[in-house]
Amino acid sequence: MKSKLRIVLAYSGGLDTSIILKWLQENFDAEVVCYIADIGQDEDLAHAERKAYALGACQVCIEDLRDSFVEDYVAPMFRANALYESAYLLGTAIARPLIAKRQIELARELDADAVAHGATGKGNDQVRFELTYRALAPDLRVIAPWRLWDFQGREALLDWASRRQISVPKDKRGEAPFSVDANLLHISAEGKVLEDPSQEAPEFVYARTRAPQDAPDTPRTLDIDFCNGAPCAIDASEGSTRSCLERLNAIGGEHAIGRLDLVENRQVGMKSRGIYETPGGTLWLFAKRTLESLTLDRELVRVRDSLIPQYAALLYNGLWFSPEREALQKLFDHDQQFVEGRVSLRLYKGSTTLLGRKSPYSLYSPEHATFEADSVFDQRDAEGFIKINALRLKIANRRKIPQRKDSHESPQKPPSRSLKASPS
Repeated sequence: MKSKLRIVLAYSGGLDTSIILKWLQENFDAEVVCYIADIGQDEDLAHAERKAYALGACQVCIEDLRDSFVEDYVAPMFRANALYESAYLLGTAIARPLIAKRQIELARELDADAVAHGATGKGNDQVRFELTYRALAPDLRVIAPWRLWDFQGREALLDWASRRQISVPKDKRGEAPFSVDANLLHISAEGKVLEDPSQEAPEFVYARTRAPQDAPDTPRTLDIDFCNGAPCAIDASEGSTRSCLERLNAIGGEHAIGRLDLVENRQVGMKSRGIYETPGGTLWLFAKRTLESLTLDRELVRVRDSLIPQYAALLYNGLWFSPEREALQKLFDHDQQFVEGRVSLRLYKGSTTLLGRKSPYSLYSPEHATFEADSVFDQRDAEGFIKINALRLKIANRRKIPQRKDSHESPQKPPSRSLKASPS
């Protein structure tokens, strides 16, 4: 039988979750299990494990989720062409439901009493983690230290850490340059040196992409093959969706593709400025949309694209496990069976140029589109088509707006009425 409260903490090995690990032990007299999800953040997870044990974790669980992250979360999101506020490729948002789901499953396996996360009360991630917790395990207790402790500012938090021999990186004492979130799809930076949106982001903020002026002077041609809306070969070399994304990240980053400086609207109501690098995802979406222009029906695309903002907002706001997201996903998945073929691109110093696209499911008909003689389209048919489409315009134009007097003319006064009583 358990003698203490058992908490499963989503742990990164960074300063905040290291402080939270110690704080949970002291304030809840709890045994804390640290859960570390490998989603391609390219960090020393073995070091994070040693650090967690040194700070008193009773158990550390590290799980490689890179394949699941790409196949089960990133790929479905890209099938929907999701962009938040028409710009953000949702690299952070799409990772949270997976981490929270596996954290819940681990908590069940270990008979834990609660789950905890390190998201602040100002951000979106607290919502994303906790909506997933509530959807999948409404009976489990949720502990959000940033909303519970009484530290008055960053300095107080760091002083508390120092008194407990928690190592505080020098660049985080007082004036941290920025905070970073990374995974296989993207890397983002925000805070401190980036908080003034009128100032250009320093070049040292960028970690996955070269500056355009430092990119190769020779353009790079690139062929991307798609199967079911996801890349399945790069330059004719086949691979898994994950391996293709990794190659696109490397190629795009080298050629300065995928930088975004965005002021976005957080769910909690404030605006924030973030620097996002998504080289592989940027190439994926650009190439896929050009292939869709060849293979998808016009009216289907019109209806589907009208729903993209809704879908993207659901992801941004942490509603991956909602019935409306799941229903929309079925619609977005339906047409992707035809998004198969090859897209050829030219990359040069931050720009992406389309060279060509082809597909076995192409709807492009040269016989119909040609300006030369053809035997499949009777141009006389267009006259009736135009007349039918013009009918409502002709009818609407019959309505005449009543003529009004010029504004400088005095309006006529209504006839005066006597207020005298009529003789009886």
